[in-house]
Amino acid sequence: PSDLVLSARERERAGCIPEAIEQYEAAIAQAEASGPRAVLAEAMRRLGALRYKRDECAEGRDLCNRSSEVARDIGNALLAGEALNTLGVMLLRDGVLKDARETLLRAVELGGGNRELLARVEQNLGTIASIRGDLDDARDRYSLSLEAFTSANDEHGCALAYHNLGIVSKHQERYDDADNYFRQSLEIAERAGDLHLQGLCMLNHADLFVARQRFDDARREAEAALAMFDQLGARASKAAAYRVIGVVYRETGRPALGESRLRSSIELSIAAGSMLNQADATRELAVLYQSMGRNQEALAFLNAA
Repeated sequence: PSDLVLSARERERAGCIPEAIEQYEAAIAQAEASGPRAVLAEAMRRLGALRYKRDECAEGRDLCNRSSEVARDIGNALLAGEALNTLGVMLLRDGVLKDARETLLRAVELGGGNRELLARVEQNLGTIASIRGDLDDARDRYSLSLEAFTSANDEHGCALAYHNLGIVSKHQERYDDADNYFRQSLEIAERAGDLHLQGLCMLNHADLFVARQRFDDARREAEAALAMFDQLGARASKAAAYRVIGVVYRETGRPALGESRLRSSIELSIAAGSMLNQADATRELAVLYQSMGRNQEALAFLNAA
């Protein structure tokens, strides 16, 4: 089972999602039949995360809860903490910030003695702070996470930290810093073969180009990210890409195309259960309607957001 998990992780990072799912499921079946239980907990957690990324949200959460239970049954606090951290990320993406924060803090209580887990939890707590508008706290948490990943020689973890530092820097209008962070994250993601992270780096770079009014660059990066997310079957991430493309069309005087892309973003967000993406796209569509003089529709969408 452990060999199957390793192979599944390689397939997942390479974007071969059906093969990864098949191997995780085979690992779970073997581990349930003959052990070891620690591998069962890890395979359940990783399959749960993958199912969630493919918008099979209920199944993803169930697998993480089962992973946590298996880990606690064998007294493995670290694996239980890993499962709760992954579950916390799911709740975060669902927009349930209070439950997400509580789940992440429980992950620290269980497995916080492990430096790498603590670094990942700090990442996620930083994201919650960022969503709530506390950008200084978010930046501090991401910086602490980067230090922990660096000391643990976890290059992929560093890529995640650079990516999130880029997002905070963009929100704080520190555009040169954001550009550097996204480039560093993308370089590592390319070396690691992590297609989803590559797509996220491209998408957030596109957002940065929008802020700098470099709209041709923004559309090129967002469309490249969209192609990666389509290959991975990641509807929530596709929704975010459509949002950026819609904003580009709005800002370059093509309102009909902008409306089409933003409505696609909202529809995909609803299908994926991604409340945060849905709210972002709804606000951008309201801005579009306001610019077109369709004030009643703009107000309705602002209220919906």
